[in-house]
Amino acid sequence: MIGIVATIKTKPGQGAAFEEVAQALAREVNANEPGCLLYVLCRAEEPDTYVFMERYKDEAAVEAHRAAPHFKEYGRKMGEFMDGRPSVQRLKDV
Repeated sequence: MIGIVATIKTKPGQGAAFEEVAQALAREVNANEPGCLLYVLCRAEEPDTYVFMERYKDEAAVEAHRAAPHFKEYGRKMGEFMDGRPSVQRLKDV
C-alpha cells in the first residue's frame, strides 16, 4: 500500500473556489479509480490550507491516478487558486 499526503496552500480568499474544484476531483477519483482506496479532501486548522489524504493499492494505481484525464483537468483548475506548489509526502505501510 502507498499513502500520499498532499498539503496545499491557497491564495487568501480563494478557499471556497478551490474546494469546489478539489471536491469535483475527489468525486471523479473515487468513482473511476479502483486502485485508489482513499481520496479525501480535508481543511487544515491552519488558514488557507488543505490536505488530500490518499491511499493506493500499489504503484501502478498511483501512476494511473497521475495519468487520468480528470486529474490533469482538475489539477490545472486547482492551480489557479493555489499559493505555490503542494507539499507531497509519500508513505509506505510498515
